[in-house]
Amino acid sequence: MAHVYNSGVEIPMRDGVTLAALVFQPLEGNAPTLLLRTPYGLASHGAGPTEVLPFVDAGYAVVWVESRGTFKSEGEFRPKTNEPEDGYDTVEWIISQPWSDGQVGTYGPSYCGMTQWATASTGHPALKASVVKETAMNWYRGLWYHPGGALSQSFSTFWPTAMNASNERRKLAAGRGSLDRVLDLGGGLLNGRGLSLNDHTPISTHPLLPLEQWMSEILDHPDYDEFWKEQDFTTSVPEMTQPVLSIAGWYDIFIVEQLRDFERFRREAGSEEARTGSRLVVGPWIHELDYSSEFPDRDFGAIGAAAACDLTGAHLQHFNRWLRPGADAPAPSPAPVRLFVMGIDQWRDEQDWPLPDTTYVDYFLSGDAPNGRGELLLGGPGAASESRYRYDPRDPVPTAGGPSMPARFGFNGPVDQKEVASRPDVLCFTGPALDEDTEVTGYVKATLFVTSDAVDTDFTAKLVDVFPDGKAINLCDGILRARYRNGLDRPEHLVPGAVYEVEIDMAATSNVFRAGHRIRVDISSSNFPHYDRNTNTGGFISRESIDDAVVAHNTILTGPDHPSRLVLPRINR
Repeated sequence: MAHVYNSGVEIPMRDGVTLAALVFQPLEGNAPTLLLRTPYGLASHGAGPTEVLPFVDAGYAVVWVESRGTFKSEGEFRPKTNEPEDGYDTVEWIISQPWSDGQVGTYGPSYCGMTQWATASTGHPALKASVVKETAMNWYRGLWYHPGGALSQSFSTFWPTAMNASNERRKLAAGRGSLDRVLDLGGGLLNGRGLSLNDHTPISTHPLLPLEQWMSEILDHPDYDEFWKEQDFTTSVPEMTQPVLSIAGWYDIFIVEQLRDFERFRREAGSEEARTGSRLVVGPWIHELDYSSEFPDRDFGAIGAAAACDLTGAHLQHFNRWLRPGADAPAPSPAPVRLFVMGIDQWRDEQDWPLPDTTYVDYFLSGDAPNGRGELLLGGPGAASESRYRYDPRDPVPTAGGPSMPARFGFNGPVDQKEVASRPDVLCFTGPALDEDTEVTGYVKATLFVTSDAVDTDFTAKLVDVFPDGKAINLCDGILRARYRNGLDRPEHLVPGAVYEVEIDMAATSNVFRAGHRIRVDISSSNFPHYDRNTNTGGFISRESIDDAVVAHNTILTGPDHPSRLVLPRINR
């Protein structure tokens, strides 16, 4: 279908602010419209002319909009705050255009995925389909903080600094702002000009963050309080009626919340089409746009890359199904879930998530774990033992892989754990060499019995696949800030020396531990800079200096009276 390309389009919002947009519209007749709303500029992260051509060639109008307060759009940028109303108003504008047939679909990754959930939360009847990539409805548990309450520090320094730099360049182009400030921000992002993003404490006084604009609110609300509950789109799922294709990565920062969003949508969405027509794809990917499957320490093969599973084709199939109703609309794929199973490195179709034939199996921690002597036991806990270690916030366990951001710093994804596992503050509990392939697909957690001499501290857990040659590849991990052991909205100090049973949400994975491999869980109290360092004082961590920190002496108890365990979702077929 022939189209015309219009740049410099201005879309009015209800409060008089106009948002900059570009539009691909059909030369004749009308068409369903695909909408992408972004804070990164119209030419960034795949939202360029070559990326739109498959949609244009398939007969869609396409509208790209710059978020309020970014690039050429008016107003002030505040993450999430205006996105529901701006999304609704943008859809209203689209369906009022003579080239629109009144059907709207949305797409885009990360923040652009959040803008889709924001628009869907308004219940606009013209929204008929969405494709959300690497995003989540709840941005407390899904982004800024871990479900265990620790601040996602590397993200919380990098992304706000990048957005601050973009805003400063915008002000400079308008004849305001400071070139030195732009250079400082750019230097911080590149770790240059002596400005390290993650070493500065307190983080609440970080010179590169947009604290005077919106970042201070993020740091001022470490608990899951009303500030976060008011912007949680999960409460609006019953008003959402559009089928959603959700695309996720096992090593993406959003993975666990995105999986739970899919579950919630299949159960609670406001139409039968949304509940039965939504689909999920999960690959061996990190939070990157090219969805590569090759990493320095682990190569999942060409079959794991985005090109192999034709994500553009999956977009078009979903949109053609729900934006072109009638006899010619393609039938939905028979399998609601498509997973990449690591270990055997294969794609597999499933009928639901979590997999209906999941069996949760306890692997009990046993023995004295320092120096690698801890064991994982099936069938019941071993003899009583205690594994003690010293957690010093001034010398935290460095991040080695996992779902951290930003991607380009190279500490995310699958990484050999050799260096971090040799530290005295990392406790390794390892099972025997497996006699047969063992599949683990689903949510993973650890239940630990712990003590500490501090009033607050963290506990971390990491699932590791140990190869016969000794290479140890991380699969998923989690952290619990001990003050949140009873709930994210109910912080409570520890009583030093008291024993507590705590649960660590370790996200999810799909991996076949091959025969000859070993299953391992690594326990510690830090994972920096992926998460912020607990100062162990029980105070307001983002407002504390590293000089305020104290050392915590932490203990993991095991045995019949204290059955600390790793809980794995086993699939036996």
